[in-house]
Amino acid sequence: MSILEVERLTKAFPGGVTAVDDVSFGLAEGEFVTLLGPSGCGKTTMLRMIAGFESPDTGRILLGGRDVTDDPPYKRQVNTVFQDYALFPHMSVGENVGYGLRIAGAKRDEIARRVREALATVDLLGKIDAKPSQLSGGQRQRVALARAIIRRPKVLLLDEPLSALDVKLREAMQVELRHLHQKLGITFILVTHDQKEALVLSDRIMVVERGRIVQSGTPSELYENPASPYVADFIGTANLVPARVLGAEGDLLVAAIGEERIQARRGGRDFAPGAEVLLAIRPEKVLLEDRPDALSATVTETMFQGNSLRLKLELGGGAPFAVDLPLQATLQQTRPPESGARIGLRVDPANIIVFPAEPRP
Repeated sequence: MSILEVERLTKAFPGGVTAVDDVSFGLAEGEFVTLLGPSGCGKTTMLRMIAGFESPDTGRILLGGRDVTDDPPYKRQVNTVFQDYALFPHMSVGENVGYGLRIAGAKRDEIARRVREALATVDLLGKIDAKPSQLSGGQRQRVALARAIIRRPKVLLLDEPLSALDVKLREAMQVELRHLHQKLGITFILVTHDQKEALVLSDRIMVVERGRIVQSGTPSELYENPASPYVADFIGTANLVPARVLGAEGDLLVAAIGEERIQARRGGRDFAPGAEVLLAIRPEKVLLEDRPDALSATVTETMFQGNSLRLKLELGGGAPFAVDLPLQATLQQTRPPESGARIGLRVDPANIIVFPAEPRP
């Protein structure tokens, strides 16, 4: 049985905006799941309904098999870590962490014991008497985590908890958050718009678009087999190249990009000759090869990215295209091509995903 079941949740706001549109999913105990999508897609509203801060218009929420749809937040065995941490500045770290237990009427000795346990779990026991203003951003985030886990929730909800941190600290805290999840063994739900964060942390990612979950799967499943151009472009980076179907050769589709031919995996889809399609191609899966059957492209810009070099290109049909090259290997073999240079590209057909062309507005 799932620890959490969300059944056909719908939520609309004044003005006719449907934030969540008939959403259903289940979470296994101990799973780390991320709701991933851009700002305004409905993922935070989903989280707030699970927490009890918003009421659904229709649908229900089951926690441990019990219907909690109409329960207030304090009656649900879930806790939330907010984006701004929401720590009380006049209280010490220990007082902040123990606040929920004190409000619930727990005995003083039990509060003291569990506060120390929670702070030890996040490696902050030495800061028990400090004020939030005396802590770094990462430490304040860990205090918020300790406060959330002290009441031993069945599900921990994380509303973009790392977004206020700088890049290096954010990466370090991603590792700590993953280790904390493994240590506690409880179910985590993370809301984020950062696809790298989702890929690093998650057992499963649910991609949200306009209030709906459009694909759910492991990070590798979503990266290698996106269900739509939207998912392909949101999970990682993808070139989405317009093309026209010419026909099929066995298990491969033959398409035209401008005047040039390219082969791609059919992926179980059938496309009639003449159909307009989008080819999704990851920048790191493209090889530079000067051969007769290569796609021709013109370099428009070269961008240094630390461990890789990104070439901005224009294909023969005028479509923009990006290629990522490992920097060390590139510099050992040859100088990077300069703007205006003509180069050849080759992509293994297995690394090209074909989608129906999206309707034009």
